[in-house]
Amino acid sequence: MQLTNAQRAEVLTHALPYIQEYAGKVVVVKYGGNAMVNEELKRAVMGDIVLLSLIGIRVVLVHGGGPEISEMLARVGKQTTFVDGLRVTDAETAEIVQMVLAGKINKNLVSLLGQIGGRAIGLSGLDGGMLHVRPVDERLGFVGEVTDVDPAPILDVPEKGYIPVVSTVGFDEAGQSYNVNADTAAARIAGVLQAECLISMTDICGLMRDPGNPDSLIRKISASETPGLMHDGVISGGMIPKVECCTEAIRRGVKKVFILDGRVPHAILIEILTDEGLGTMFV
Repeated sequence: MQLTNAQRAEVLTHALPYIQEYAGKVVVVKYGGNAMVNEELKRAVMGDIVLLSLIGIRVVLVHGGGPEISEMLARVGKQTTFVDGLRVTDAETAEIVQMVLAGKINKNLVSLLGQIGGRAIGLSGLDGGMLHVRPVDERLGFVGEVTDVDPAPILDVPEKGYIPVVSTVGFDEAGQSYNVNADTAAARIAGVLQAECLISMTDICGLMRDPGNPDSLIRKISASETPGLMHDGVISGGMIPKVECCTEAIRRGVKKVFILDGRVPHAILIEILTDEGLGTMFV
């Protein structure tokens, strides 16, 4: 449907209060999964981020890249193993993770943002000593738990008018690089930046009481309610670490956290610039 000029003006007028609420504030977007693989959706997500940046919102894009890492490992003949949803990472896999995340994916996203009219700079957790880590579990090898975040490299970039694009590779005291779960890294980065909100883009519509029924979507939840929902089995499987990251961000001072369906075009704009929203909001 083609909008008239008057309708376009009305849309912008309705968005104004939300733009005013977020203007000058930090919004951290965690991006990965299926929305990253589909080129049309990827372009829509990057368009949303450029638009938010142009209206004065300080967007920090934190990305993973699990599917592309698995594809590259398959190309070199390495089998991928997961424990509790985390990739077992030996020294060779850690090198490939760094190459794919900090190299290929990060620079492709920076390039795409530029094509759409944004200005972006790619960073990794190794740059400027951003993400300090320690091993999560010896069974996982070089998979890192974030112990400290130095926000200086991220903060410098928006001051100069660029969008920081952060790949989740960290390092330990010996300088060894580690694979870091993107949800975990985004939660810690959002906490250190005291972000207005963290948006976690995934491939489901949000937290549901019945995983098979989208109508059971929980639209708003307090972080204090999540242990009870885990006990009751409403939060289970792969949603447990994602929800734990959401509640961790809230505990660290992030005002709101959203789990959004990254398969919906312009999900970020719908969530931030409308009353209805799309996914689950943690407060």
